Amino acid sequence: MKKKISVHDLELGMYVSELDRPWLETPFLFQGFEIRSLEEIAQLKRYCQFVQIDIAEYKAERRGRAAMETAAIAGVAASSELQKKIEFEILRKAAAPTPSGPYYQDLTTVEEEVQAVYAAYEEAKSLIRSVMNDVRLGRIIHAGPTKKVVAQLAASVIRNPDALICFSQLRHKDEYTALHSLRVSILALVFGRQIGLDVDALNVLGVGALLHDIGKMKVPNDILNKPEPLTEEEYRIVQTHVPLGVSILESTPQIPHAAIEVARCHHERHDGSGYMSGMRRDEIGLFGQIGAIVDYYDAITSDRAYHTGLSAHVALRQMYTGRGRMFHPERVEQFIQCMGIYPIGSIVELNTGEVGVVVTMNRERRLKPRVTMVLKPNAMPYDVPQTVDLMEQTSGSRSLEIERVVEPGLYAINPVDYLPVAVNL
Repeated sequence: MKKKISVHDLELGMYVSELDRPWLETPFLFQGFEIRSLEEIAQLKRYCQFVQIDIAEYKAERRGRAAMETAAIAGVAASSELQKKIEFEILRKAAAPTPSGPYYQDLTTVEEEVQAVYAAYEEAKSLIRSVMNDVRLGRIIHAGPTKKVVAQLAASVIRNPDALICFSQLRHKDEYTALHSLRVSILALVFGRQIGLDVDALNVLGVGALLHDIGKMKVPNDILNKPEPLTEEEYRIVQTHVPLGVSILESTPQIPHAAIEVARCHHERHDGSGYMSGMRRDEIGLFGQIGAIVDYYDAITSDRAYHTGLSAHVALRQMYTGRGRMFHPERVEQFIQCMGIYPIGSIVELNTGEVGVVVTMNRERRLKPRVTMVLKPNAMPYDVPQTVDLMEQTSGSRSLEIERVVEPGLYAINPVDYLPVAVNL
């Protein structure tokens, strides 16, 4: 027997059988689960207003209050231990050297590259807005300008990928679809560089990623931007953006077939639970696997009408936990190596008590990025924030180390203010 209840009435031990929104739009790894920790209740409150619980599975009703309190303590402890284990595994994966060494070497500093690619980034923003508007109005789109701007982005990523990763931190909730497409293209290019794709392949991948959501221009805006949970029929309509987008791209001259695979497969899942075709495992090609990972990562780290984005660190942890189910397991580990355990824009506490923002990756030692120091150990702001390289910096007799990643709201820090792109804002 199922019962609909408000998320504010959830208790430990309840078995959640249905959400008020599609499971694939949430970070929950399993379709149906018993609530074992207070953290899971907090997550449900973040994503849902109501859920269906299975009364037959709700064992908590048959427990006494003392047993319930014991279960709560055990659940929190178990959740904490599992999280520590996952964190350790991710740390190990992120720190592992690339087996054959890096395919590309950085040719510029991030500061140099920010200035070099700024005009191309602005051109890409203008282009994707224009393309989406043309599709919305039923006009023909042309591959030439898209290929040109993607080639510029790919060239920048080859020189130094961190600059465009910094630009991808610029987010505007009211312009989600266009800028999401641009960020997905950037992430795909950076990921492709990490795994050693050559220039031609990067260009094809980047075009496909930039246009992967083009079918959404045929979906009503009131559904795309609806702040409340979608009905089943509305969700079915949203899903049609995949075949609609594929159809548009297939009718556009000079769009490579491999690029269209990004649009076709970005909602497919490794275990076959995605849409529209229910592809699984190796039925999903490399570009489809990359598209699915970077699209999901950007979606869950972005603020939307119906949810607040996760931090990059938490998003990578959830994706790692879901590897082998949602995504190709090896590809997820490669993506974590690509982004780093401390992605650019992460707010971190150091072993000195200082708080800073990660501004540049260190591709030789991923646990030692460059960090701009924002707060002193006493939590007072630095008059002039200084950027330090953790590879070289020490405090007294000990090396500077990152102790943990914190959520942006904890210190009211806007990471973008401290990234190299800030000078262009």
